Order: sequence, then structure tokens, then C-alpha cells
Amino acid sequence: MDSQGGPYLNKEALCSTLGGARLCQLAMGCAVIAMVTHSAGYSGSHGVFCMTAWCCCFAVSAAVFFLDATRLYSFLRVSWDNLTVTWAACATLMYVTASVVYPLFFVQSECPYEGCEVRDFRIAVTVCSILGTLAYGAEVALCRARPGQIVVGYMATVPGLLKVVQGFVSCIIFGALANGSQFSRYAATIYCVVIYTSCFALTALVVILTVCKRTKTVRCMPFDRFVVVCTFMEVLLYLSASVVWPVFCFDTKYGSPWRPSSCPQGKCPWDSKVVVAVFSCVNFGLYLADLLYSQRIRFGSSRVPTNSRV
Repeated sequence: MDSQGGPYLNKEALCSTLGGARLCQLAMGCAVIAMVTHSAGYSGSHGVFCMTAWCCCFAVSAAVFFLDATRLYSFLRVSWDNLTVTWAACATLMYVTASVVYPLFFVQSECPYEGCEVRDFRIAVTVCSILGTLAYGAEVALCRARPGQIVVGYMATVPGLLKVVQGFVSCIIFGALANGSQFSRYAATIYCVVIYTSCFALTALVVILTVCKRTKTVRCMPFDRFVVVCTFMEVLLYLSASVVWPVFCFDTKYGSPWRPSSCPQGKCPWDSKVVVAVFSCVNFGLYLADLLYSQRIRFGSSRVPTNSRV
């Protein structure tokens, strides 16, 4: 028993729908890692990414489950509800990506030279990864703020979850920029890179301030208004980048509208430019949706009871 007369362990973390989702996450993560290291295998940058994503998700999810079950999260100077829903959304995106990348590069209809057993293990890894994605998605759905509910944690709202997706898409853009995109050839494309970096920094700042309970450090205006102002600025910046980047990459005056036939597969600058252009438009749409939803957000000052989230 603790000093307040309650049990040391949090029953809601163990015997609830949310607890069940987290246990499923750990089970699927453990199964995936075990099968990959046992027989399925991985190689190259794509395999390393998938294995890193699965291991990272498993480690952090285990820490979250342990801290929630033992109530030790109360010693952390963070907003626990905001932290857990942010991590669940991030892990969902990582699992989705790994569930697509791994079978795309490692699962074949024919048996590889290692034998059919390896193929079967890789199919099983893909299935478990998809189930893990559903488990993380279930946690996000359980923690998400419902319409008409007083909003306590910003990250539990639609705009808060969109912030996580925006940051994840920005990471994809940065990866494409680093993969021989030749963005330094023109001042206009450098301007686009500055926009991508600045918007990512603003998004990360909002998330960090929310998770670390530092929203009151914004003294010039209420935090919800600060978020809307930042989002509006990001919409305008991404709108300009979504127009400028394709012009200076695919117009015949500056580049090529068609993929060069001599371009090597996997290391073609034109492919990286296409990825940046597509995900620039995706992030513009996400920021626009974020701005529209942000008009409806109201913040509360009290913590949502755990049983109201499960």
C-alpha cells in the first residue's frame, strides 16, 4: 500500500482495455524481434530501419507499461497522458512503415535460397507487425479526446495527433533530401529546405512544451492561440514550398519532368525529388487540417481520470 492507502500497482494499467492493448504491443514486438533474429533475418538500410523501429517501439512501450503499472510515472516532470498518446501515435506510424517496407523488400512469392522456412518466418513477421500496428492504433483510439469532452491533454486531440504525423512526414522529407536530392543547386530549393526545417522545429516545440508541461512559458499569448498562430504560419510556408519545389525540380528549365533512363535504381536524385514533392503536399494538407481543427479546441485544467480513457 502507498502512503495514501491505495495499492502500489495500478489495476487500470493491468486489467483494462488500454492495458490489454499495451500487452498486445509487447507481445507482438517480442514475437517480431524473436523471429527476425532467429530465422527471418534482415539486411541493408531498409532492414536496419525496420529492426530499429521494432526494437525502439518494444523498449519504450515496455518502459511505459512498467511506469504506468507501478505508478512511478508520478515522479516524472511530464504530462503522462500527453506523453503516452504521443508515443502511441509515433509508434503506430513507425509500425505502419515497417509493416510496408519489410515485406516489400524481404518477402517473395518464391522461396529464397535460404529455403521456404525463411520465407514463412518473414510472412509471420509481417503479420505480427500488422497486429502490432493495430494494437498501437487501438491505444491512440482509446486515449483520443472525444467530441464534447473537456480537453486536458492537447496531444489527445486531433490537432495534437496531427502534430505527430506532421513530424513523421517531415522526417521522411529529410531522408529524401539527404538521399542525393541535389537541393543545394538552387536558392529556391534551399529556401524549401529552410521551410521544412523551420516547420519541423515549430511542431517539435509545441509537442515538447505540451509533454513537458511548459505551456505557460509562452507568456505573450494563451498557448492555444500560440498553437494556432504557428500552424497558420506553417500552412503558408508549406503552401509556398509545395509550389516552389516542383517548379525548380521538374520544370525543363531547371530539371526534368521525366525520370532519366540512366538514373540508377535506389540512388536516383529524381526519385528523391519526387518523394519530397509528394510529401510536401501531404504535409501541407496535414497542416491545413490541423488549422481547421484547432479552431474547435478548448483546454481544461484538470487531469482526465484513467478510467475515462479506457
